[in-house]
Amino acid sequence: MSTEAPATLAAWLRTRSDEQLRALLAARPDVARPAPSDVVALASRLAVPVSVDRALDELDAATLQVLDAVLLAPTDGMPPDALVAALPEVPDEVVEAAVEALTTRALLWGDDVLHAPDPVRRAVRHPAGLGRRAVDLRLQLPADLPAAVAELAPEERAVLERLAGDRPVGHLPEAPNGGATPARRLLQRGLLARIDALNVELPRELGLLLRGDRPYGPPRRRPEPAPVTRDPQVVDRQSAGAALEQVGRVGELLALLEEEPAGLLRSGGVGVRDQKRLAKTLKVAEPDAAWLLELAHAAGLLDVGGPHRDEWLPTRAYDVWREQDLADRWAVLAAGWLGAVRLPSLVGVRDVAGKAANPLSPDLVRHTAPTIRRSALAVLAELPPGSGLPPDELVALLRWRTPRRADRLAPVPDMLAEAARLGVLVGGVLATGGRGLLATGEDGAADGVRGLLPEPVDHVLAQPDLSLIAPGPLVADLADTLSVVADVESSGGATVFRVSESSVRRALDAGWSASDLHDFFAKASRTPVPQALDYLVDDVTRQHGRLRVGAIESYVRSDDHGLLSQVLGDRRTAAAELRRLAPGVLVSGLGADEVLTVLREAGYAPAGEHPGGAVLTRPPARPRAAGRRGTEPPAAPRPLSGADLDTTVREIRAGDAALAARRGEAVRQVPGVTTASTLELLSRAVREGVPVWLGYVDAQGSSSQRVVQPVSLAGGFLQGYDERRGESRTFAVHRITSVALVEDDAG
Repeated sequence: MSTEAPATLAAWLRTRSDEQLRALLAARPDVARPAPSDVVALASRLAVPVSVDRALDELDAATLQVLDAVLLAPTDGMPPDALVAALPEVPDEVVEAAVEALTTRALLWGDDVLHAPDPVRRAVRHPAGLGRRAVDLRLQLPADLPAAVAELAPEERAVLERLAGDRPVGHLPEAPNGGATPARRLLQRGLLARIDALNVELPRELGLLLRGDRPYGPPRRRPEPAPVTRDPQVVDRQSAGAALEQVGRVGELLALLEEEPAGLLRSGGVGVRDQKRLAKTLKVAEPDAAWLLELAHAAGLLDVGGPHRDEWLPTRAYDVWREQDLADRWAVLAAGWLGAVRLPSLVGVRDVAGKAANPLSPDLVRHTAPTIRRSALAVLAELPPGSGLPPDELVALLRWRTPRRADRLAPVPDMLAEAARLGVLVGGVLATGGRGLLATGEDGAADGVRGLLPEPVDHVLAQPDLSLIAPGPLVADLADTLSVVADVESSGGATVFRVSESSVRRALDAGWSASDLHDFFAKASRTPVPQALDYLVDDVTRQHGRLRVGAIESYVRSDDHGLLSQVLGDRRTAAAELRRLAPGVLVSGLGADEVLTVLREAGYAPAGEHPGGAVLTRPPARPRAAGRRGTEPPAAPRPLSGADLDTTVREIRAGDAALAARRGEAVRQVPGVTTASTLELLSRAVREGVPVWLGYVDAQGSSSQRVVQPVSLAGGFLQGYDERRGESRTFAVHRITSVALVEDDAG
């Protein structure tokens, strides 16, 4: 008894085992949700162009070459033996593995003869880099094609050979001085086809002739780059150093933006002026400041402060982040970078109009960025610890692995440089933290660097030159206090803070007293507090508050009338618009904050005054952005678990069995409208214990067919047991689209 070969993809899918169907769904998870109602529905989903393109994009160059051979076969279909013979330079095991990969994904189907579904043929526009057939291009080729090619001039043949490479479409150049270019002469000879006003295409027949005994091109062998090796322990130590620096730099950046937010440009992003200011204060180059802005934003620590506050501010997540330990803080940065849809390397790159891209600008968004980053790092993760690849060789390997995505790989070298700056990579080698990041996200990244980063310190070392040295990263509370009473002079492994008149005055404005400052320095410093620091605090405190500023809009008062006269006559205070109201009082039409600023810039030490006459202290505000995240890329299909695969295959088999069931005349109804005929047939099935075939639409709108053994019918619901799915279900009668009794196959 012979078995006929299946005639369609759906028929072939029915012949696949449960294990093979599970492999198909695992390789193409986008077709598995929600579960297809039967094999026909599965075949329909496999033909969706987006799904086909996604499946093809994941294939390597060798597998695509095998697919090209089937697509270029003169007949519809190609036996596996003929496929091996068509690619004599490709090892048999490579061909067999490619066929397995293609049939597993249903990009080819068949057993004795391999067929390519029509959606696959449409998706591969130029198989093996060859153009369309002459008949499809509506081109009449010369009868003796070899003779026509032999008569060509060398420059004309060179054009054809270039198009016969891996791209059969070329640009038609303008003829200089009205003369005919080689491409135009070929067009006139009928050896090229015009596809639009500017482009031509080489017909497939001519491309095959020029390729000779290599119709599918040279074999696409996997590159075998020589890996670089480094001591894994050295890699991890250097990774920890880079991680510590980036965490510190981002913390400094956000502290600056907390005090003075950056403005939001009308076109989005941060302006050049703010970028320069941040770079100068942080003592880094402007591109480095842009990188820190992008990194903080990617990690969710920096965002726009709401619809009525167009400023870039730290987010609420920043308050949580700064309380975490260093390993967790770095993990947040690394995970944010890995999943970011932006390319920081494009900052400063000019577009076609000559405009340079600003940091945090919408022009930097590339939704393919997370996939590219992850695929590049995944290649390095496959190597043993301590082994890596140079950027150019990694790009070459990625081009072989995903040739259909090769045009998206230009940012890879810059992405690798960012990974090195962040501490994910060191010299092309993936650090332990980077491996953990790829495997389990933030938790794995933190575990990879934990133990390599120093513990935060709760003290500083006071020096005679009024500097405070932090011998490591500071605990959050101490860092907060130091940001008020001192200024950062240099950062790195040890941060140097400088106490100055302005920083002491800032602390006094925030409500500190001289005794508070003395106590703080004595408790925070592990070294004796220098006498010069105590003198500085006392001197600034004596001057602080001799002038009082209130609101008229505002006033300035002092018991020292001579001082007020000096202020009124000082040209540097002209911007405060002061005038004398009384011997001890000056008034201004400007607000108190503006007058305070002008007087301080002129070298005076005023203090704000409460309406009751007390010195007005102004604790530093902590403005926060809500933390809106940018547009996320379309999520990749989530891999299915083993249980998901088993359930989906069971659903498909049950739906197929329901389609094949012999059933009597069906009663049909519109969903939502229950007919008497439906209830009568269901009641009969319950009474006689006869299985029924149901057409059913669930709450999500998905239709399916089921064979159910009814148990009870009451209250508009049918209770039944679905034997093929192995489950008891409750069906709302108003969702049943059709019902029929299943006839007995016995006899």
